Amino acid sequence: MLYKTYEVRRRVAAPVFRLAGIQSRMLRSAPWSNSLPIRSARAVTETFAALEVTHRHPAFKIESVSIDGNEVPVHEEVIAATPFGTLLRFAKAGDFDQPRILVVAALAGHFATLIRGTIRTLLPDHDVFVVDWHNARDVPAAAGNFGLDEYIEHLTDFLNEIGPGAHLMAVCQPCPLAVAAASLMAEDEHPAQPASLILMAGPIDTRINPGPVNRFATKRSFTALERSVITRVPRPYEGAGRKVYPGFLQAIGFISLAPGRHVRAFGGLAKDIVRGSDSAAARTKEFYEEYLAVLDVTAEFYLDTAIAIFKNHDLARGQMSSRGRRIDPAAIATALLTIEGEKDELCPPGQTRAAHDLCTGIPSDRKRHLLQAGVGHYGVFSGTRFEHEIYPVIREFVAATDSAIA
Repeated sequence: MLYKTYEVRRRVAAPVFRLAGIQSRMLRSAPWSNSLPIRSARAVTETFAALEVTHRHPAFKIESVSIDGNEVPVHEEVIAATPFGTLLRFAKAGDFDQPRILVVAALAGHFATLIRGTIRTLLPDHDVFVVDWHNARDVPAAAGNFGLDEYIEHLTDFLNEIGPGAHLMAVCQPCPLAVAAASLMAEDEHPAQPASLILMAGPIDTRINPGPVNRFATKRSFTALERSVITRVPRPYEGAGRKVYPGFLQAIGFISLAPGRHVRAFGGLAKDIVRGSDSAAARTKEFYEEYLAVLDVTAEFYLDTAIAIFKNHDLARGQMSSRGRRIDPAAIATALLTIEGEKDELCPPGQTRAAHDLCTGIPSDRKRHLLQAGVGHYGVFSGTRFEHEIYPVIREFVAATDSAIA
């Protein structure tokens, strides 16, 4: 009944949110729109409208990129697609011979657009591909299951589509699965095995410096997790009957980690609108439009991840397998870059760096670790610190790896 109850409440509230949006637009275009009374009324309607949780896939909004002072058009190109995910290329107009990077976003209740800042920053110097995971509620039950094995196979298949020499960048949750895919491809001497692994704030070994996600998983059995957070997609959605971990629970969970921060953010949004600081208000609204756009995750992927990665630590203990094959990170012999945030509350420092101890087949001169001072989880892959301090390390690492291969 969990999803059905949510749907009833969402449908009741939807007209109210729409009305608030309409009122906001009317107030923006009204006479004396910059007067204090009008701005105060806008603060109420726009702040309320920004609270809406949606299942709409936001646009990436990357239409051009600046290269050597010139604006180069960018368009999204579908390279491959399955019921569960699409391999997108952000293709630039013109002839650019640049390193190829496959960026894998977390499948944890948000769309891949959450890392649009990462993509935009990478684009001037790289040929960027992204795994855009689909909302499980829109995937018919007849499409079958999607767990850790299917995820690993998607990474392998998508790397194969891109071809030899691509770099694999995993952001947050998919880091262990990127290691798994690279391990199997290395063992198979697959021609499209990644030229390097770039692991950003991911749970490689969650026994180290456990965070709130670890504590949540370790306190609950498989059965308890399934009973508490798994539900079935209701009609009329295409995935009706499919068991999922609903995205609205993920949004609630993230907000509950730091409720005071979000209360202050929405209070700041209202104050910015009253003061006429529209640019600051727009940044806050854009963030929450993305943050509250959620997708459902298949039950098997959520439960597999919670048990294998956060509860049993299978990869770190050498016990992880896929389709009956043991995952051996020591098979990887290319290059490794790990990046962590000093203040990361979701994936605390040490958990990602643990990949260095597992990937014993990579020479030390091809390994690099960055602990970025002053940033939390999202600061590892977005924002000013990422653009000016973290990204140059990534760019240099990719270029050096390609030079060594050549």
